[in-house]
Amino acid sequence: MDDDLLVKQVQLGDPRAFDVLAERWRERIHRFVFRYFGNADDAGEITQKTLIRVYRKIHELDEPSSFSPWIYRIANNLCLDEVKRAGRKRSQPLGSWAERIPESENHMPSKQLESRELGEIVQDALITLPDEQRIVIILKEFEGMKFREIADILDEPENTVKSRMYYGLKALRNTLTNWNIQKEYLNND
Repeated sequence: MDDDLLVKQVQLGDPRAFDVLAERWRERIHRFVFRYFGNADDAGEITQKTLIRVYRKIHELDEPSSFSPWIYRIANNLCLDEVKRAGRKRSQPLGSWAERIPESENHMPSKQLESRELGEIVQDALITLPDEQRIVIILKEFEGMKFREIADILDEPENTVKSRMYYGLKALRNTLTNWNIQKEYLNND
């Protein structure tokens, strides 16, 4: 069953349809918010707030086909609210990568461990970006959205979104270079 039909059923009063919709979107929203803050606790909290807001406001959604950009817009707005409320960017500090890896993972193959470390480095670099650039990179590169979809979510012109992507990637590259992350390491697949 697609999201459009689930939204229509929720709007008609079917609570089971909302459960299915929430379960379908919980992981995506959590991943999105985690990329935004780099913190699992914040991601869990904002994900829960997003689903609560969706539940309360879903009857106001006129176009069920626009559910995807609508839920991301809600999550994004809650992230921005949290940044304003906290008065700072909430993130985990850049630290020793070896200290962040649990003992049980010391046996991981070298390539897998490097990949995990790289993901953590990129996450920390993302946190350094301005919010408007970070959100575009997350939606484009990690959520696989098209520029048009991102523009709909952010309610911005598509060219603005593309510009934020360009400057965000440039800033991300500069940050990684300043952290002495080797180009060869970043290009390993």
